[in-house]
Amino acid sequence: MSWDWNYTGEFLPDLLSGLRITIVATLLGYLLALALGLVWTLLRRSRNPFVSQTTRWVVEFIRSTPLLVQLYFIFFVFPSFGLTLGPLTAGVIGLGLHFSAYTSEVYRAGIEDVPRGQWEATVALNLPRRRVWQDVILPQAVRKVVPTLGNYLIAMFKDSPLLLAINVIELLGAAYKVGTETLRFLEPITVVGLLFVLVSVVSSIIVRRLERRYATY
Repeated sequence: MSWDWNYTGEFLPDLLSGLRITIVATLLGYLLALALGLVWTLLRRSRNPFVSQTTRWVVEFIRSTPLLVQLYFIFFVFPSFGLTLGPLTAGVIGLGLHFSAYTSEVYRAGIEDVPRGQWEATVALNLPRRRVWQDVILPQAVRKVVPTLGNYLIAMFKDSPLLLAINVIELLGAAYKVGTETLRFLEPITVVGLLFVLVSVVSSIIVRRLERRYATY
């Protein structure tokens, strides 16, 4: 089978549309993962043992179940409880929830890496707990883990084709649709692979630059 450039030109707009949906889902899911991961981390450090232990088990449960199962649960099981979500919304929530368990661990590592003297200084100054986290601990912890958090953005982007399972016509879904209509998969699937490589490489370069920048702190 030879490569058909005319055919490639015909379906390329559809794939670029799918790429746009993939990027939107990834970025929204990533923002949710960052926010929810921070919430998990703070709850795990709660002085209330019930809250901290319950949160720890929730995070472990999320980490121990496949992303695809979580996507199915959100999209197909939630309606049984009266909560029906569109495919893209369910996909964003699934990605954000799944990766929040991992960003939570990254935040935890960053917080534990803050020098003990910083904690002791906040006690000596009698700072309110909110100011301890907002002004002292979190700024230092987050700066240390920015590169690692960036790696999870790339990982989430590469896991986004799983959204096809809940009818999100993202990049791979667009290629699959084109392929089934024409019965030619060589060009669309190859272009999908190249687009994933292109975006991943560009993202990796940005993450490496962040690593060098924050390594100086």
